[in-house]
Amino acid sequence: MSTKYIKPTESELEILQVLWSKDLASVREVHEDLAKSKDVGYTTTLKLMQIMHEKGLVKRDDSFKTHIYQAAVTRERTQKHLLGKMINTLFGGSPTELVLQALGNHKASPEELEEIQQLLNNLKNQ
Repeated sequence: MSTKYIKPTESELEILQVLWSKDLASVREVHEDLAKSKDVGYTTTLKLMQIMHEKGLVKRDDSFKTHIYQAAVTRERTQKHLLGKMINTLFGGSPTELVLQALGNHKASPEELEEIQQLLNNLKNQ
């Protein structure tokens, strides 16, 4: 895959989430996981995964009767790319605005707040 980043669609991100959690999965396994939370047809899942393979978002092992898929992009790289794009387009390039919006609208647990505080402390000490 080239160094150019391919932006996944929302549906492709849902498939990637399943593959990131399972590492390897057949179309049926991905479809069954998606069907737990949304109404999606098997052929739609199959077609999306074929397109994702063509785009380079997933790898496919077709040495078996059932094709096995694996994410070709990492969760971290995808998060970093999409978050950077979001900060630039929605928050005027301000990570502070993003954090304030996120913490103002979503209740963080005491553990999450402690983790955030540790991150802030580490950033201050750099």
